[in-house]
Amino acid sequence: MIPRLNLMAYRRFSLNTHALLAGTILFSIGLFLAPYLFSTTYVRVVGSMTASTTPKEVTIPDDLTRVKHVSTPSAVKGIYMTQCVVGTPTFRDSLVSFVEDTELNTIVIDIKDFTGKIAFSTENPILKDSVSDECGARDMKEFIERLHASEIYVIGRITVFQDPYYTALHPEQSVQSISRPGEPWKDHKGLSFIDPSAEKYWEYVVELSRVAYEEIGFDELNYDYIRWPSDGNMKDVAYPDVSRAEAIELFWQYLAKHVRPTGAKLSADLFGYTTVFTDDLGIGQVLERALPYFDYVYPMVYPSHYNNGFAGVKDVNADPYTVVYTSLVEAVKRTVATTTTVKTLTNTPIMRSVTAPSQDGIATTTKKVPTGEYYKESYAGTKIVPWLQSFDYPVTY
Repeated sequence: MIPRLNLMAYRRFSLNTHALLAGTILFSIGLFLAPYLFSTTYVRVVGSMTASTTPKEVTIPDDLTRVKHVSTPSAVKGIYMTQCVVGTPTFRDSLVSFVEDTELNTIVIDIKDFTGKIAFSTENPILKDSVSDECGARDMKEFIERLHASEIYVIGRITVFQDPYYTALHPEQSVQSISRPGEPWKDHKGLSFIDPSAEKYWEYVVELSRVAYEEIGFDELNYDYIRWPSDGNMKDVAYPDVSRAEAIELFWQYLAKHVRPTGAKLSADLFGYTTVFTDDLGIGQVLERALPYFDYVYPMVYPSHYNNGFAGVKDVNADPYTVVYTSLVEAVKRTVATTTTVKTLTNTPIMRSVTAPSQDGIATTTKKVPTGEYYKESYAGTKIVPWLQSFDYPVTY
């Protein structure tokens, strides 16, 4: 039994950890997890673990997209680039060479980061004013074509609801401050969030996703900060009268409905604690609610984001294996399960028959009552693809 822990330490340090370094890594759970935990790559197994890891180029029909894509490798191993890294040729070229000269086959690139700005140029009328004037690659499409020529799979990361640029333009769609009515709430770093139930913003995210896949060439779209805010004065948040978990799932449902038809692979970043807790952690994220809508779910199992005492570990940063392994075992167990105690928009309650005598003591009545469990679809354990920590906080890895 894993003890329930104080989440404040987790939330306090969760802000922008993806944006810190190009070295943040991903990895997939498998039978032989231990030998790889300290590698400088990430691995995702989506088929046989003995299958070839060489991606094959596939051409999507012209009526669906304008660019060629690389199919998902059987085992994905890659590195991550921030907007500023991908926009610095000398830096990105050295990383591309690193991928080409090793067994790596994937690069994750920020499409939209914590600033709310977009990393590639576009004349799309909905997006063009959001293009970053500080970081990013004006030649993003050509750069991805170069990566595809080397059979490199390209994942685009999109920071969704953390978006100070959009909230400045549309404060009415932001998570509101109680102390400053009508103004966006801000976290400890002055960053604001879109209200996840603001459906008008959903259209913006879908348009960005469509352009990124169909016109720029990203093969997979990875959504981060798909949650309600944290890392600030939470008493000052004016939450709307909605279920936070349901609001998030409704967005995921909308996203899948409108982006999956493009052919893009979709993935979602979740807090690491979603693997071991079934409530929404106050941010609206529940593992079972995400599973139906994404091809892959990426829990951020960074030891620095767990409380000491997790899984009986006195110092979580001194024992990353136990932290990661404990999280992933539970995540896979819940992913492959056919039942759950979590109510979602897609599952159905499990009922049982109860027979009781009637008041006259002779006839009996039978009725069905809920058991507190729900049927869910079973998914392959390889749907779980954890981010692993390689940034040096609070220790050097």
